[in-house]
Parts: sequence; structure tokens; C-alpha cells
Amino acid sequence: MSNQPQERSPVPESEQDLPTPEREQPGPPQEPGPDAAGGPAPPTGEGAGHEAALEELEDKWRRALADLENLRKRHARELERERAAERARTAAALLPVVDNLELALSHAEADPGSIVEGVKAIHDQAVDTLAGLGYEREAETGVPFDPARHEVVGVVEDAEAEPGTVVQVLRPGYGRADRQLRPVAVAVAKRE
Repeated sequence: MSNQPQERSPVPESEQDLPTPEREQPGPPQEPGPDAAGGPAPPTGEGAGHEAALEELEDKWRRALADLENLRKRHARELERERAAERARTAAALLPVVDNLELALSHAEADPGSIVEGVKAIHDQAVDTLAGLGYEREAETGVPFDPARHEVVGVVEDAEAEPGTVVQVLRPGYGRADRQLRPVAVAVAKRE
């Protein structure tokens, strides 16, 4: 062994440009990117206040949307519950009519004459039930034609009636003009 200092072998030029652990590039430390485990560094200073306010507003917005969706669903459930209750009330109001029809049919063979009286009574009961539900029977003649209440199904020449007057009811209507179940089917007078 010789006591002479050994010379280091020169580094090839292609490897001189590569950073090595021993030779770090000088400069400011780099922040981790958005894919880093911790995410971007939290903002500091004035930007942090704006970020927090934005997150709070987004949270309030999401909560308001969720509340609106819950309200929509609750309203739909309540509406369906009310519809079902109204159908049940209407059906319950018609049950006595059905019961009386069955009773009339069961007695029809015993006394055929009484069936006519029974059917008239049941008819009156059904009309009263509809009136109780808010749909009164409309079947007036001699009144001026009203397109909100009447449906013209025929025109009749009548010298005694004013033109445009209801002279015949072909099918009664039920309800008022603003809440009608069915309009009155009528024949209207015209001049010769």
C-alpha cells in the first residue's frame, strides 16, 4: 500500500446532472401535492377565514336541500293519507244506499209493487248523500243557459221560450259552477 492519496474517479457527465441524496438541490422546500396523504397544507391567514366561511355556507346549503327533500316527502305522505281518508268518508256515505238497494232486491219477489217505492226512496237517499258531500242536484228548466253549469246536447225550436233558455233537462248535473261533479245536460230553445 502506498501512502499517496488516492484520486477519486471522475463522475461521468451524464450522471453529474442527476440529484443524489448527498447533493440536494438548493431552494425552498416543496409542499406536498393534492395526491399526498395529508392533502394540501391548510391555508393560513386571511384565506383560512374565507375557506371556513365557504365550508359553513356549503354545509348550510346541503342541510337546506335535505330539509326541502324531507318536507316534500312528508307532504306527499300527508296528501296521500288525506286522499285515502276522503275516499273512505265518501264510500262510508254511500254504504247505506247500497244496503237499501240490497234490501229492496231481497223484498222484490214478495211484493213487486213495493220495489218501485223502495227504488224511489233509495234514489232520494243517494241524491241526499251527494248533496251532503257538496254536490247538490241541478235540473232546472226555464233558466237562461249558463256554460259554466250547462252542457248543450240539443237545440229545440220553441216559440214560447226565450232563445238561449233551458227548455229540457236530459240528464241532471251535480254541484255548483265552481265545484262541479257533472254539468246539466240540456236542450236549449231557439227562434224559428
